[in-house]
Amino acid sequence: MDITENKKVRKGSLDKRAKIIGAARELFLLDGFDRSSVDAVAAKAGVSKRTVYDYYGDKQSLLLAVVEETSGAVLELIKQGISDHLSEFEDLQQALVTFCEQFVASANGSSDYSALIRLVTVEADNLPTSFLEKLDHATEEGIIRKFTEFAQNGLLNISDPEMAAKHFAALTFLLVFNQPKKNGALEKEQTKRIITEGVRVFLCAYGRRSMM
Repeated sequence: MDITENKKVRKGSLDKRAKIIGAARELFLLDGFDRSSVDAVAAKAGVSKRTVYDYYGDKQSLLLAVVEETSGAVLELIKQGISDHLSEFEDLQQALVTFCEQFVASANGSSDYSALIRLVTVEADNLPTSFLEKLDHATEEGIIRKFTEFAQNGLLNISDPEMAAKHFAALTFLLVFNQPKKNGALEKEQTKRIITEGVRVFLCAYGRRSMM
């Protein structure tokens, strides 16, 4: 996935790029985008300020690159869940439940997911609307494709897979992530109940008639 704007910057070595992205992410999360200077990023990455500019063009492009890199790791969690649970199954309802449970468990244990949410939330004013829209679509893309396939195979009754994916996410894992947490986490049984009920409501709206 490439959701950043095309910039005429040097390709550079993968090692230097990784160090710059890692340093920028740490500083943006710790001090915020506005208070983090390119000088500080360069010093932390062990490269020159000129190298940072050569590789990324400007500080905002660096922020976009950090968010894109972080979101890529989260997208892999979704892809893995789809591969594990939504490719071959006997019961669609149970498959959707286990998919959500795996994604929630993986995201809760992922520093990438927490970093992505914080960056997108705190630095929203520094991220172009078009970028955020592309990011939002990218996170839904795999689910949209699966729901399109399920509709074609008669497993779901869907005319707008993109809207269905938004409803599914809102009823399941996003609802879990938005719940107040006790001691930093939800009880496992509460998570399961939210997901199971969310999938049931989703299938009441989008499931084929014989499933309801």
